[in-house]
Amino acid sequence: MAYDFLPSKIVDIVDEAPNVKRFFIQVGEEPVFHFKPGQFVMLDLPLDSKIKTRSYSIASPPNDSNIIELIIVLKDGGLGTNYLFKNEAIRIGSEIKVSKAIGKFTLPETIESNLCFICTGTGIAPFRSQLNYIFNHNLHNPNFDVHLIFGCRWEKDILYRKEFEKFQAICPCFSYHPVLSRETNWNGYKGYVHQVYEELYSDGKPAQFYLCGWKEMIMQAKDKLLGFGYEKSAIRFELYD
Repeated sequence: MAYDFLPSKIVDIVDEAPNVKRFFIQVGEEPVFHFKPGQFVMLDLPLDSKIKTRSYSIASPPNDSNIIELIIVLKDGGLGTNYLFKNEAIRIGSEIKVSKAIGKFTLPETIESNLCFICTGTGIAPFRSQLNYIFNHNLHNPNFDVHLIFGCRWEKDILYRKEFEKFQAICPCFSYHPVLSRETNWNGYKGYVHQVYEELYSDGKPAQFYLCGWKEMIMQAKDKLLGFGYEKSAIRFELYD
């Protein structure tokens, strides 16, 4: 597939967690970069491989600027992430080619049911964009619950923790559920994300589900939700390799 790439520039890089960085990129020359919360962009990287493009979900909400945020984890053996993390050419001020926004992993026009976001690792990126958009524009419906279930290994791996804890403190309809699979000294959920949505939705009450992250988690969650009686149309997902 051919993509239209825009000449862009890295304006900031922030360490978010071990082996996870936030890249802030000024995209193109227009004053505003248009996208919908949940969409992704392709990066055109000078890699020594046949496929030189890599896709990353936009972690920032739409705003009146042309700067977007990508949150990226260093992947063992990953050509794209190794280039972004270890190449001296990637630093603040570096030029990079970024596509226009792509994808249909987006919010409904109006929120008319409970929303349940389930993710692992940097699969939290599209949900961070969507939740900021919902709360910034007062789109949440107090009649419906919004749950974010986020799975990772260690407490140090929890991404955007303070931000989601703040949302939970100010919005009664929003609940934040970090789940840690390897941390022992942790008072929250331990294990995997499945136990949380099973507690919340095994009774089949109306909800729209969004899944993003590791393929194994998504396939297992999809099968469980279908087993609870949900229609395929109520389950949307975005796979990460």
